[in-house]
Amino acid sequence: MSAAMGSARLGDSASRHSSQGDDLVLEMRDIVKAFPGVLALDGMNLKVRAGTVHVLVGENGAGKSTLMKILSGTYAIDGGEIFFKGEALTGQSTSAALERGISMIHQELSPVLDMTIAENIFLGREPALSGKGFLSRFVDFARMNADTKALLDRLGLKYSPDTKMRDLSIAAMQLIEIVKAISRQALLVIMDEPTSAISDTEVAMLFRQIADLKANGVAIIYITHKMDEIFQIADDITVMRDGQFIATAPASEYDPSKLISQMVGRTISSIFPKEEVPIGDVVLSLEKLTRTGVFENVSFTVRAGEILGLSGLIGAGRTEVARVIFGLDEADGGTVRLNGTSLKLTSPKDAISRGIAMVSEDRKAEGLVLCRSVGENISLANLKKFAGGLFISERQEETAAQRMIKMLQIKTPDTAMIVENLSGGNQQKIVLAKWLLGDLKLLILDEPTRGIDVGSKSEIHRLMTEFARQGLAIIMISSELPEILGMSDRVVVMSEGRVAGELTRSEANQESIMRLATGGH
Repeated sequence: MSAAMGSARLGDSASRHSSQGDDLVLEMRDIVKAFPGVLALDGMNLKVRAGTVHVLVGENGAGKSTLMKILSGTYAIDGGEIFFKGEALTGQSTSAALERGISMIHQELSPVLDMTIAENIFLGREPALSGKGFLSRFVDFARMNADTKALLDRLGLKYSPDTKMRDLSIAAMQLIEIVKAISRQALLVIMDEPTSAISDTEVAMLFRQIADLKANGVAIIYITHKMDEIFQIADDITVMRDGQFIATAPASEYDPSKLISQMVGRTISSIFPKEEVPIGDVVLSLEKLTRTGVFENVSFTVRAGEILGLSGLIGAGRTEVARVIFGLDEADGGTVRLNGTSLKLTSPKDAISRGIAMVSEDRKAEGLVLCRSVGENISLANLKKFAGGLFISERQEETAAQRMIKMLQIKTPDTAMIVENLSGGNQQKIVLAKWLLGDLKLLILDEPTRGIDVGSKSEIHRLMTEFARQGLAIIMISSELPEILGMSDRVVVMSEGRVAGELTRSEANQESIMRLATGGH
């Protein structure tokens, strides 16, 4: 269980069904949605009770987000019926959905970066200085900031309302989106992967807020791939596969193996297929690495064939250390050694030339060119390999891409497929393929399975084990404790910019990691 799961489940199943939420707030019947060449939803059904958390699960591409975009007014249906509080919904739009009390937190964040937290939360519904007259044209910033401060305090978030969004981490932006949805006082809140980029501590904050919303009769549709979350938070569960309804039942009737089997249509023996592989010599060593104001005196090693888990709460400095290793940021002190040789990395180009690669947590913004093909993305970091004079050898490029597609089992019709049309799991495999074409010594994976379904997650983990077997040194940054525990040979825990401790695989457990991450010993 994660730290967020350290608290009791959000109510007992039997009492939930008897005491709250017998009234349906939402019913979707036989929903059909088609896009050119794709039947995204085929007779999908969903019933949600007031005052409950209804978890919607399925692999990437199952149609979960499409169904929710229909409900929130982004898409129109091609067939079927929707009833909200007993009223048939027709001509649904995003504004109409909000007016009815349907609010959605999207997986892909879209904040206005140059606006403040307060301006983002109240965008389009800013309080005016007066209800009428000349002053009604002007925003009451003092009131807006005060209301925002109250909302932030309610969730225990220590941000200033006038902080610009671009100054926040992805995790913080995710939390602000949650605050925005709560501020609308919705009757139904849709949460699409709301914890994909936040730490266990922040998850606990969110779950407390969800419990509060439930107590006030608010219905919540919750989309997640995280098993521990599902069984902590769910009252009811609906399973989708390939755009179709598979099953729905109270959470008490499910266990992880049954749920996974319904989601993927097969049994996954292990989500974390970690195997023992030979551990070689030290590939990377950090000695008292410091970036002033960010982290200080960070020291650890990574060996060939080893997966080193880098754990800690959001803001602990994990990604910041990785950025220095990859040459994105410069250190102010300390030493980075690769195979015993001291390095002075001033750019990612330097790092790549020495066999260091990094897979960012934000694969869409930093790992891929979404509007280009699978083949182009795979070859992107290795164009010199395919260059003959002034031109790229398309034949060599195609051969290399095909080899990577086969090796990583990337599901794509061909190398010409545009990357943005693939699932999150396949997109992540393409990012890996891009780096594996090079002569790698060290691979840094920052949240490698963020927003990826359970089937694809297992595939990514299998590939990690295979890379380690081939002698690659791997640093894995993850906010999911089960992933850290399941895949790491050794765990380095960071807290407030320092290494708080180091644990062997046998020493590491949820309690020992969280104790170090929160400043304990």
